[in-house]
Amino acid sequence: MTGFKRILLAEDDEDDKMIFSEILNELKTDYHFHFDAVDNGLQIVQLLRQDEALPDLVVLDQNMPQMNGKETLEVIKSDPRLKHIPVVIYSTYNDGRLSDECLRIGATQIITKPDSFEGFRTMILMLVTQYLRQ
Repeated sequence: MTGFKRILLAEDDEDDKMIFSEILNELKTDYHFHFDAVDNGLQIVQLLRQDEALPDLVVLDQNMPQMNGKETLEVIKSDPRLKHIPVVIYSTYNDGRLSDECLRIGATQIITKPDSFEGFRTMILMLVTQYLRQ
């Protein structure tokens, strides 16, 4: 089955956004990806509230200006229109207490941010396999 899958990424690191986009474009799947990236959680919340077409997956960097990943997650999961969207949070550090809190709020998964291109490839392939195949 061929179709489109929409992924939204909130990430303030331009290199990480570029890597994410490049890997999605390289993946050989039955899907075409529509990928949008914004710089912070506030922008992703605004985008979600104004767009009629909701994404299939939201990926949030934990450490962002204006609205971090956990704060963004709280807004998404408190909105009846948005709360069904799978939300993955990733961060450069592993904080068990933050992870537990995010999972309690409704995060689908917490991931430690990869430190290499191949690590990003593995992470993105896992995300596509787990959350975007139907």
